[in-house]
Amino acid sequence: MLVLFETPAGFALFKVLDEGKLNKVEDLSKEFLAADSARKVVSLKAFSKFENTAEALEAATKLLESTPSKGLRKFLRAHCDGETLGVADSKLGNAIKEKLKIDCIHNTSVMELLRGVRTQLTELISGLGAQDLAPMSLGLSHSLSRYKLKFSADKVDTMIVQAIGLLDDLDKELNTYAMRIREWYGWHFPELTRIVQDNIHYAKTVKLMGDRANAAKLDFSEILPEEVETELKEAAVISMGTEVNDLDLMNIKELCDQVLSLSEYRAQLYDYLKSRMNTVAPNLTALVGELVGARLIAHGGSLLNLAKQPGSTVQILGAEKALFRALMTKHSTPKYGLIYHASLVGQAAPKHKGKISRSLAAKAALAIRCDALGDDQDNSMGLENRAKLEARLRALEGKELGRSAGSAKGKRKIEVYDKDRKKGAGLITPAKSYNPAADSVLGQTTNSGALDEQDTAPRKKKKVEVEPQEEEAAEVAAIEDKKEKRKKKKKADQEASLPISGNELENEEPVPKEKEKKKKKKRQAEDSGENVEGEKEEKKKKRKHVEEQEPEVQTKKEKKKKKSGD
Repeated sequence: MLVLFETPAGFALFKVLDEGKLNKVEDLSKEFLAADSARKVVSLKAFSKFENTAEALEAATKLLESTPSKGLRKFLRAHCDGETLGVADSKLGNAIKEKLKIDCIHNTSVMELLRGVRTQLTELISGLGAQDLAPMSLGLSHSLSRYKLKFSADKVDTMIVQAIGLLDDLDKELNTYAMRIREWYGWHFPELTRIVQDNIHYAKTVKLMGDRANAAKLDFSEILPEEVETELKEAAVISMGTEVNDLDLMNIKELCDQVLSLSEYRAQLYDYLKSRMNTVAPNLTALVGELVGARLIAHGGSLLNLAKQPGSTVQILGAEKALFRALMTKHSTPKYGLIYHASLVGQAAPKHKGKISRSLAAKAALAIRCDALGDDQDNSMGLENRAKLEARLRALEGKELGRSAGSAKGKRKIEVYDKDRKKGAGLITPAKSYNPAADSVLGQTTNSGALDEQDTAPRKKKKVEVEPQEEEAAEVAAIEDKKEKRKKKKKADQEASLPISGNELENEEPVPKEKEKKKKKKRQAEDSGENVEGEKEEKKKKRKHVEEQEPEVQTKKEKKKKKSGD
């Protein structure tokens, strides 16, 4: 029986010397505690060395896929004729048995045997030291990890980090130089700053024109539109700027040359960055664009480091100061960082920017991992996710429109009660319309009355149709009441007309009710008259008393005056 063992240096075949010990699995580990006892159990029969790292990597990847490599097949054909082979992988044993017709065994005793061989590997294989085995294992593991991650040498993101940094620096320098040109040339032609807004067109115009007096002779059609050109020529005639000499204009033109050359180099650098981003991170570029994707990679350090970050970190990448300030002051944390400049976030309404940035960050994290670790070189995943995000954005806007049309949060709106409206739709009774025939006009009163009767007639019919039984009962009751009242009146009249007999109240005379009422009124009038006369007598007495007191008061005052005069 032979045992196949894989090492970083090559394949080894060990011959089992005592197969009876394989039956005692519990005691098998004790046999490999020392090198001498291990040599009594197994011995090295053959060893196939790898020629280079590529061959070792190929063999290792094939073993991971449970298939024998070309070198392993040759090695087994040469040394395993008529032998049973013990392997560590049952799928690999089945593949060897199908292709090489070699019987393979995989059980607990074989696994325990391989574990013991691994502990005494340097002693069982002569010429393979521990100091050589460790670097070989490390190199093979690195190569295998790169292969698993599908690492490509073309996907070098260092160039992207440097290119986006240089692009930002060029933008700053261009803005600084352009503002310097405007300020410098503005002393000579200040109106040009207002007429030409673009910095590159301004530099080209200044370089072509020089002195403003030359504006009327030159043709600016290649640089400016016709209306701007005419405005420039008119302003050059009436300009309030100061005069400058040729030396000043020469230095200004040299600065214009610098600005134009920098702008051309920036355009070339942007094209280079665009091509590198489409090569290194095509899915991320499809989602957020070249500039935003490059800034994310530069901020993360590399594409691989960025692939290790979750979507929540990608969302606020670039807003670290705001995040920690919010945590310190216990305010709301920022919703977006560099991802805010993506076109999808810019299309969203202000109230939806947070939701879209969160969704975009989640999809961007997946796209980054696909770009860094995936094998596909196309941007199909990024385009698919972008379409989903655009559909989500449209759905959010549609929800908002639906909510504004109805009530908030999709609840049913409470409608005002309308007695003329049914539960479903339509009106119970038709809407009232203006009746011009009901107007009263001189000379047509009879006609209008007739028309009123015609109008009221159908209404009465409707009421009778709605409640005929109730109205009939009410009419019968009203007729009976009238009859009873008439009977009572007749009885009262008869009693009043009949003479009173002698037995009934001989001493007392009957007094009708009307006479009694008249007597009561007379008594009340007499009582009120007596009261009025009494009040008049009291008033006369009071007046007499006041008149009697007045002369006495005057005499007392005259006496006091006399005394004071004396």
